[in-house]
Amino acid sequence: MKGPEGELYVDDGGHGGIPVVFVHACAGSTAHWAAQLAHLRKHRRALALDLRGHGRSATPAREAWSIDDLASDVAAVVDGVGLERFVLVGHSLGGAVCAAYAGAHPSRVAGLLLVDPASDGRTIPAEQAQGLMAVPGSEAWLPVVEQHWAPMLAASQPQVREQVLAGLRGTAQAAVRGTLGALLTFDPVAALRRYPGPKLSLVTAFNQGPDAYQNEVAELTALRVDVPTGHWVQLDAPAWTCQQIDGFLQSLR
Repeated sequence: MKGPEGELYVDDGGHGGIPVVFVHACAGSTAHWAAQLAHLRKHRRALALDLRGHGRSATPAREAWSIDDLASDVAAVVDGVGLERFVLVGHSLGGAVCAAYAGAHPSRVAGLLLVDPASDGRTIPAEQAQGLMAVPGSEAWLPVVEQHWAPMLAASQPQVREQVLAGLRGTAQAAVRGTLGALLTFDPVAALRRYPGPKLSLVTAFNQGPDAYQNEVAELTALRVDVPTGHWVQLDAPAWTCQQIDGFLQSLR
């Protein structure tokens, strides 16, 4: 499908109900939602997209990595497949992207479900943020990012760790650096407050600080993940994640 900065890959299928649109994390892809797509497609339409520079989507020729830029990929997909109203589900970086889309197009979004979304990067001191961004811009970026992600994968099953790290190794450096940098300037508070509809965040132990979305926006309900999992909840606990999605969808009726 044609996107704002090149071709976007979309995995679309199923019929019935309010459609559900899934958005992955940094260095993720539609494959991260395989279990959830298969589950939902038994009774409704569900689709996932690869954001620009990820999976099977094209990498932009220019620097266009802001969260709003990424939200325009979501806009291109939902408009391109003719969705008028739908539920958004986003993990990590994808949570920020979904919040941005929902805040800009509140009437289109029937519900917003965040799966361990990224924290508010604006709370990181400027000097520290500059140091963090120097890493993914260096030649040694890959092992350093892998090391940084290691604690978030410590509780994951070996196959999940390998899937996540394989995705990282297969993602262009520009996409990793650009999307991580975008989180440092994105305002999730304003975006979430512009969206008045139902919103729920599934959070792990990595998402409990004052910079967590649910601690900045009182209207955002949070549910603690109560099964063994790392940051990639939908991969570590697919059945539990499907159960929470089902419950959220039922609450929208």
